[in-house]
Amino acid sequence: MGTVKHATETATIDWEEHGEGQPIVFLHGWTMNRQVEIDVYEPIFSARAGWRRIYPDLPGMGLSVAKAIRNQDDVLAAMLAFLDHRLAGAPFVLAGTSLGGYLARAIAARRREQVRGLLLRVPAIIADTAKRTLPAFEPLVRNESVMVAFDPAERTAMGPILVEAKAYVEMAHRRFRTLMQPAIDGTAPWALEMRGDPARYGFSFDLAAAEESFTKPALVIAARQDTTVGYRDAWEILERYPRATFAVVDRATHGWPTETTDLLAALVDDWLERIEKAEQSI
Repeated sequence: MGTVKHATETATIDWEEHGEGQPIVFLHGWTMNRQVEIDVYEPIFSARAGWRRIYPDLPGMGLSVAKAIRNQDDVLAAMLAFLDHRLAGAPFVLAGTSLGGYLARAIAARRREQVRGLLLRVPAIIADTAKRTLPAFEPLVRNESVMVAFDPAERTAMGPILVEAKAYVEMAHRRFRTLMQPAIDGTAPWALEMRGDPARYGFSFDLAAAEESFTKPALVIAARQDTTVGYRDAWEILERYPRATFAVVDRATHGWPTETTDLLAALVDDWLERIEKAEQSI
């Protein structure tokens, strides 16, 4: 395990690595940091040998510093420069969460020959929130006696709680308090502002046209009760990924896999096995 920095003209990217073997890169969501991805994926990969896990912080988030980031195109350029430096043209596997999934699709399009497989977890398909297809939210289990214990401001910040059972809410609160809120607090003001400007938050180019047909094994996981990015929009890109498993998980919000951690491990295992078998057949 190690943590290092790589400076480009637009950003200084800070990242850490775990394990040895074939590289797999994880991109976190907007206003998050690498610790969120580490918390989700290390329990899976620490028990699976042969993978070198690379966790970068996006510019302006975590420990990465932005120098001249104006829009999402600049973020993409900074991450491509980081990957080119770190991997030197070697093949790698790529996973992106939320807005990290939006970036991962663009990276897979720009580095098509290098990317051996792609995982999109609760991906933001459309950058402009106003244009997303979002489900109405209703808790599957409601328990006001549990929720009343929370400070109203913190309750609002935590967002939708799907199962208002004591053990689940305590787990969600602990994850929010120890991982998500510190990540939000550490996000640069320009990144928070950019989130509210669709012209800067989305790419200037047509991502759908750029990605065309990605023929390597892919895994797209959407959450049925996700009121942040929804699940229907992810279905619209499926035909561009002819080797994709597509899962819409019930009892799941944008914070998934908080609700069902074992399911993510099973889906990831299948995805990695498909990647390995695809390369053996070449």
